[in-house]
Amino acid sequence: MPALTVLCIASYEKGYEFLREAKRQGCRVLLLTSHSLKDVAKWPMEAIDEIFYMPDEQKKWDQQQTINAVSYLAQTEKLDRIVPLDDFDLEMAAALREHLRIPGMGATTTRYFRDKLAMRRQAAEKGLNIPEFVHVLNHAEINAFIARVPGPWMLKPRLMAGAIGIRKVYSPDDLWNAINTLGDERSNYLLEKYIAGPIFHVDSIVSERKLLFAVASRYGRPPMDVSHEGGVFTTRLLEHGTPLEKSLLEQNAMVLGAMGLLRGVSHTEFIQGREDGKIYFLETSARVGGAHIADLIANSTGVNLWAEWAKIEVDGGAGSYSIGPVRNDYGGLLVSLARQEKPDTSAFNDPELVWRMEKKHHVGLIVVSPNYDRVQSLMDKYVERVREDFLAVAPPREKPSE
Repeated sequence: MPALTVLCIASYEKGYEFLREAKRQGCRVLLLTSHSLKDVAKWPMEAIDEIFYMPDEQKKWDQQQTINAVSYLAQTEKLDRIVPLDDFDLEMAAALREHLRIPGMGATTTRYFRDKLAMRRQAAEKGLNIPEFVHVLNHAEINAFIARVPGPWMLKPRLMAGAIGIRKVYSPDDLWNAINTLGDERSNYLLEKYIAGPIFHVDSIVSERKLLFAVASRYGRPPMDVSHEGGVFTTRLLEHGTPLEKSLLEQNAMVLGAMGLLRGVSHTEFIQGREDGKIYFLETSARVGGAHIADLIANSTGVNLWAEWAKIEVDGGAGSYSIGPVRNDYGGLLVSLARQEKPDTSAFNDPELVWRMEKKHHVGLIVVSPNYDRVQSLMDKYVERVREDFLAVAPPREKPSE
């Protein structure tokens, strides 16, 4: 069988292990990335056969220009796979696949993994438990919603990732002021009932619609609070076999089935209502979770989501893919902005510490143990020490960062 040619699309710098694994699998690996990263990103060039750059003056690629560029490339390269490495590249990859008739997720299914309104409506149709919501479009429908559903509410952009651009509003007047400032962008938003409670994520591997791997974790403070107010970001794997873990894994399987993920990886978020104890589906994605969650899972379970994703893409439904041995250790991840340019974390020296972030003005740590309580204890201790010794706070992001 001839080697596959895989075109990876990455408007932001990520996916190193996908690129490396695709090369290990014998693929010809092409990378299409942003021109602004040309002299900045440290791509694993040993894993890339050729690299191409798209202009991104406004941190955004023009779709037709990209289709033209990739179509020109396809005159001399037989493209077998097109893989988006970031959430913001999903629609572009889908448009390219459909234009060039390359196998993979098309535009309609992609919307379920990018567009919060599309995924909400699909979830409601499939009977999943979700917060009440309304499209920020028709005045009568919005007024009926806020009359029926008491505030506060969450005003969410449909196509942003994570907590970027989300606003919490408390009164009808504040809401309409916020909506009116959106102008023509208002149809790109939805309004959702605010539910207080802890937030969880389930990270999964799917091959031919079969859920082969899933691990459930709980964030410390909600990511939106960290994004808007600053603080230490944390997440840790849930205790295995508990009713909470079982419920999250079951609902995650329902979500991925409802959205139609054929193959690949997913990061899905849920919230447990503080008032009623119910689990609500928040959002899903067809990508690896950000904020070094993949590193947490790799160190805790031995499963590298980036590498497994590459193997699944190469297999392409042939049926030869299988996931290797999985460990059942527990792990915790901590990430924080730091006042110091090169923070010294050498005082964190417990044997359970398995990973440190190496990035200016950041502290990042992962601890792993077969003992759930030990991870809990270390994480609590580390968070306090990082707050005291390193923590810095930056303004909230309204746009994605690199």
